[in-house]
Amino acid sequence: MFFKKLKKDIAAAKRNDPAARNAFEIWLTYSGVRALIWHRRAAVLWKMHLKFLARWAQQWAKFRTGIEIHPAAKIAPGVFIDHGAGVVIGETAEVEEGVVIYQGVTLGGTGKEKGKRHPTVKRNAVISCGAKVLGGFTVGEGARIGAGAVVLKEVPPYATVVGVPGRVVRIGGERTQDLLPEKEDPVQKELCALRERVFALEEEVHSLRHPDEK
Repeated sequence: MFFKKLKKDIAAAKRNDPAARNAFEIWLTYSGVRALIWHRRAAVLWKMHLKFLARWAQQWAKFRTGIEIHPAAKIAPGVFIDHGAGVVIGETAEVEEGVVIYQGVTLGGTGKEKGKRHPTVKRNAVISCGAKVLGGFTVGEGARIGAGAVVLKEVPPYATVVGVPGRVVRIGGERTQDLLPEKEDPVQKELCALRERVFALEEEVHSLRHPDEK
């Protein structure tokens, strides 16, 4: 069973990385493949309730590969983690076969939920560099998350999501209305509030320095 899963992981690397040359090189040098090997060992220990050993294996894998996967996360065989540095996958995350994850990706929680608090990523989805997918929702089959996107809501199948916060801009290759609407840009709103506060403080300082001008 272990070698069958490893074979699928190596096949995923060969399929998704044009620089991949042969199975031996992938097994020996690809940090994403190595991290998945260690994760499966840690997952077995976790299921045996040897949680300290499982966490030790997780931390060892993190030290060797730069990829942190919680032992309880469910990662299907045939997932490809490309380069992988800075990838973090949380405890209740689920990643299905054919998913591609690039460096700097976080499949995490918002810190507010209990129970299922990390995302489920369906088959053949692509999570691009630096994307943050936060919460216990589903990223649909074949979806594509753009580089640097911060996704806080469910993503439909075959959708393309970009931006902060994440917005659906395409489904099945066709442009569409934003299915993750945000009436106000929270970052812009906060900047405007800060600017108004700075103006008010400047006026107050000016009045204290020049009381005769009142």
